[in-house]
Amino acid sequence: MSPSHKLPKDFIWGFATAAFQIEGSANVDGRGKSIWDDFAKLPGKTLDGGNGDVATDSYRLWKEDIALLASYGVRSYRFSISWSRVIPLGGRNDPVNQAGIDFYSKFVDELLAHGIQPFVTLYHWDLPQGLQDRYGGWLNKDEIVKDFTNYAKICFEALGDRVEHWLTINEPWCCAILGHGRGVFAPGRSSDRSRNPEGDSSTEPWIVAHHIILAHAHAVKLYRDEYKSTQKGQIGITLNGDWALPYDNTPENIAAAQHALDFAIGEYPFSYALASLDPVYLGFYPPYMREVLGDRMPDFTEEEWSVVKGSSDFYGMNTYTTNLCRAGGEDEFQGNVDYTFTRPDGSQLGAQAHCAWLQDYPDGFRQLLNYIWKRYKMPIYVTENGFAVKGENDMPVEEAVKDYDRIHYFQGTTKALLDAINVDDVDIRSYFPWSLLDNFEWADGYTTRFGITYVDYETQKRYPKESARFLVKWFTEHEDSETAARLDKLKRKTTNASSSTTIANGSVSSKADTKLPCGHEEGSPATQQRWGIRATFMKFIAAILAFIR
Repeated sequence: MSPSHKLPKDFIWGFATAAFQIEGSANVDGRGKSIWDDFAKLPGKTLDGGNGDVATDSYRLWKEDIALLASYGVRSYRFSISWSRVIPLGGRNDPVNQAGIDFYSKFVDELLAHGIQPFVTLYHWDLPQGLQDRYGGWLNKDEIVKDFTNYAKICFEALGDRVEHWLTINEPWCCAILGHGRGVFAPGRSSDRSRNPEGDSSTEPWIVAHHIILAHAHAVKLYRDEYKSTQKGQIGITLNGDWALPYDNTPENIAAAQHALDFAIGEYPFSYALASLDPVYLGFYPPYMREVLGDRMPDFTEEEWSVVKGSSDFYGMNTYTTNLCRAGGEDEFQGNVDYTFTRPDGSQLGAQAHCAWLQDYPDGFRQLLNYIWKRYKMPIYVTENGFAVKGENDMPVEEAVKDYDRIHYFQGTTKALLDAINVDDVDIRSYFPWSLLDNFEWADGYTTRFGITYVDYETQKRYPKESARFLVKWFTEHEDSETAARLDKLKRKTTNASSSTTIANGSVSSKADTKLPCGHEEGSPATQQRWGIRATFMKFIAAILAFIR
């Protein structure tokens, strides 16, 4: 019997990845270095010493990866473009790499040939190293805004006739706080001289966030002024942030939870939930932010405000967990709030993931969706949501693909999603689990795995996990029938059915039934050095994007 609640018409679902985390081929076809290329190779910067030189080899295996997506029946695929593959040195006066443009153009065409909508991120943390060396990257407002806008223009012109959804920047909080405050992400700047040779954690994160917002807003203005009328696309930004609950019902901890949201969702232009759209909608920052940061918090000129306000067509949401908040924390990047997963009675909020910052608590996801919708009344695109199974990297592949903790996580989040849409009337238009593949997870290297597809990093073979089976079945059952019928007509059947991974009605075909595509065989266990996924430290609601829409 089909479920009574369905997803809305034209709802978009698929899986997400990012260029540096999967592409590899770092020195192939004219690609220039990004800030992550050398940073990841510095001793101690990744947990396992892993880097992005090969990753999941998806620059070479791109057709096989698209065949895998098609076998899952996805409606869309969220991926990012490597800025330094398109403009190796990054600048507006630097040469454009036609081979890079051709690669992404072919990639988009192949997605469309399989009936899969491209959902494109322009910037997922991989700033060209040339711009970092030339003028300090995101610290230089005058240069970076112009160079990012030029890069966006090249992408709009090359791909915009076939791309309907654009994200300018992924999780500005991570660029600003983790890259320029804590110094654990590239370019590795902070006040901690035991960790980083340069940087000022008291000022640089807020400066960088400010410049990221402006770069985003100018790219949006360009798209709206020159391309939207003909290309008919949507453009916005995506923010990372998690729900905040008070540790208990004391007034100070209730206030602490709101302070956490202020810094995460209300931070400066680009905080989590549109990092406080307050500056965009209301024309001011949350008072608590000004109280904490004082004259260190940048502000926009009147002319800049005119570009920043209203600069997102939707709210892009990356969210993974919920935090219990207590007053008395000393971490400014978390709004001086202490986070925990342990309740007053000693119980845990939910099942623990491999990463310390993540537990399974789907009720928080539904509450966050409601909070953002009621506060800002913007359509919500969920662009990342996922779970890393504890110890998965140490399991043989036969055990790792039975990822029941991840399935439990998605059982909760998909129910929360459906209830938010059908019961709470929240306008949600997409859901992209992170991630299509296990991949390079930044500071975690390859030790953490978020994929719904297992990757053996030595052989590059792909193994669909049970969570892939669950999600395919769930979306098949809950997709609007009219939308499903229309999109299915657009799908092109693969020419060689025997070389496609098959997941029919949510179950992965057996080895005896199906020969998987090159690099996707089932069978032998992956060898020991497995690396994994995501170290975004979303220890809090991404304190950065406060000004968008």
